[in-house]
Amino acid sequence: MIQEERLWQRLMELGEIGRQPTGGITRLSFTKEERAAKEKVAAYMKEAGLFVYEDAAGNLIGRKEGTDKDAPVVLVGSHLDSVYNGGMFDGPLGVLAAVEVVQTMNENGVETKHPIEVVAFTDEEGARFRFGMIGSRAMAGALSTDELNYQDANGVSVAEAMQEAGLNPHHIGKAARKPGSVKAYVELHIEQGRVLEEANLPVGIVTGIAGLVWVKFTVEGKAEHAGATPMPLRRDPLVAAAQIIEVIEQEAKETGTTVGTVGQLHVFPGGINIIPERVEFVLDLRDLDAAVRDNVLQSINEQAQKIGKERNVKVTTELLQEMPPVLCSELVQNAAKEACQKLGLDVFSLPSGASHDGVQLVGLCPIGMIFVRSQDGVSHSPDEWSTKEDCAAGVNVLYHTVLRLATGE
Repeated sequence: MIQEERLWQRLMELGEIGRQPTGGITRLSFTKEERAAKEKVAAYMKEAGLFVYEDAAGNLIGRKEGTDKDAPVVLVGSHLDSVYNGGMFDGPLGVLAAVEVVQTMNENGVETKHPIEVVAFTDEEGARFRFGMIGSRAMAGALSTDELNYQDANGVSVAEAMQEAGLNPHHIGKAARKPGSVKAYVELHIEQGRVLEEANLPVGIVTGIAGLVWVKFTVEGKAEHAGATPMPLRRDPLVAAAQIIEVIEQEAKETGTTVGTVGQLHVFPGGINIIPERVEFVLDLRDLDAAVRDNVLQSINEQAQKIGKERNVKVTTELLQEMPPVLCSELVQNAAKEACQKLGLDVFSLPSGASHDGVQLVGLCPIGMIFVRSQDGVSHSPDEWSTKEDCAAGVNVLYHTVLRLATGE
């Protein structure tokens, strides 16, 4: 069994890095806050007896050798970066869980055939550049140097941020793993939803990760005086945008499985007494079935164009990001089910609505996830919380899952 108190203490310590006056945590990629978090975790890795290094993408890795050094590695981990004013569990719990797993193995003299590597991926969230999963994309060989031109709100590109962090963006290809070099990737993560809480269960086994699309909508009308322009003569893009957002909610509800969110909205020029000239908002649309999701998106687009014509405004869209749904492998799911049974926990399966680094690695190796119950389903918030007992239960499941995969027994 893992050491619950050690895991919790490390989680609390790490949670102070990037702490904001609001109580939330902001640790964006390639910043001093993220660097401090990496240094803290690197120290934990060394304490656990791991060989520690960073790859060309800035992924922090700690390696435990196997009896067969040439055997494909079992990869375990998550990420350390956060959203703006986020919580302390999303990402860090998975990294610290992986460290705890291998440290427990080393302390008990447990050897495995396959090497085990703990990884803290670079920029999973995408909060800084609106382009996430940089580290896992690089490891999968799916990140190009052109994509390093994405910029943050201050005009700093990914490549420039990497250079500031002491990394060479021209060497990003060196982070790619060879086919067959990874046996499986396993990630422990908080659920970020209320399914486990409703089922009154501490741990769940993930069946798949929903595929997302991010689409930027631009609605262009005409800026005019708010007091001097009669209502029938207006070309107000904000009213049209509001109608489109309502359509998004209605269409997502129709399927019973799709979720659609508009979490970003910009109004230009932004004056109290000016009818807006332009409105921009970004749609986040997800479903475990790509065909269902794409049908919903098509319907939204068709109705958006109809609204635009009716209100005499121009509606254009830009695809920012698209990820296909990913099914978790039977190999990892079965290992996790056996782990639950060994520990006397209910075997409970559920999908992930949130996206994770595993979606980038599915072409490299089998992937799987273990969820820990989230209090009130809250995530990406200072109120994000999972109990010490639930975290320990999840990490014990992870321990036996990784042991099963790394021994091959």
